[in-house]
Amino acid sequence: MNLYRSARAVAGASGDDMIDWRSAAEAAKAATDPGSITLEAGEREAYARDVRDARDGVRSVSGLEFDVPTTVEIQNRHHWIDANVATFERVMGTLEKHAHSGAFPGVAQTINTGTMTVLLSFLGRNVLGQYDPLLLADAPDEDHALYFVRPNILKAADSLAVDPDRFRRWIAFHEVTHAAEFGAAPWLSDHLEQRMEKGIAALSEGSFDRAAFRELDAAMTVVEGYAELLMDHAFDDEYEDLRRKLDERRQGRGPLQQLLRRLLGLGLKKRQYERGKHFFETVVEVQDLETASLVWEGPEYLPSHDELDAPRAWIRRVDR
Repeated sequence: MNLYRSARAVAGASGDDMIDWRSAAEAAKAATDPGSITLEAGEREAYARDVRDARDGVRSVSGLEFDVPTTVEIQNRHHWIDANVATFERVMGTLEKHAHSGAFPGVAQTINTGTMTVLLSFLGRNVLGQYDPLLLADAPDEDHALYFVRPNILKAADSLAVDPDRFRRWIAFHEVTHAAEFGAAPWLSDHLEQRMEKGIAALSEGSFDRAAFRELDAAMTVVEGYAELLMDHAFDDEYEDLRRKLDERRQGRGPLQQLLRRLLGLGLKKRQYERGKHFFETVVEVQDLETASLVWEGPEYLPSHDELDAPRAWIRRVDR
């Protein structure tokens, strides 16, 4: 880790954009130990086997028609940062026209670039696996991707005192459940993108589109909750200890890490897990898994913000 090189990269931010993304990526990598991706014998095949088994298990319990992305990468932390800079840039692009509204645009760009550096570095050290649906990508037919950040997986397994092979397999199953959702619902990417663009555009104009963000939150709650439901049914080993230990690890972070998690909305993501999981558990208890899978029939089948807390009302609306 080279903090001097990181600070120099931020200070050298240039260009006309609100954030100098090249400098942010360079600085984040300078501040982050990349970790090793020197694989042990059979490890690459173990990752591939986990993904295949997860695909088959999720297909079996859900009945969903999907396939995993052809792009499945074992990454170090620098690889993850490089892969996600473009995603952050696409999401922030709607705000670009307001980048120089202040009196000191050069200073604002340096501050924005520094802030993005901190966030990229923090996420690069903590993300375990990722299904990337490439939201807002220029090429809508571009293949989605699965990433596994090997040094973070090994470090987390060690700190949690759990078997690294079982932990890696659990991460693979979780990410493949997201691939199942987007694969079974080709309309989902457009649905999320439209609400993201609408909400961000309103923010850039100084207003808050409450309806757009409520719909986005509801859709993401469904995505996270359904993934948890499939994990409960598809994972072929015990995992309650993994979930419990990972939650305890997150809660035990220091004040700065807790602040960063709040800024990144990671606390919101946990709430989405819990709320979505309760919704789907109730649907399965009252009806069955087939009924729960109706959410992927089309955007009109998604539960509303209010229906997420009243799953029986959603069942009455869609199960006819």
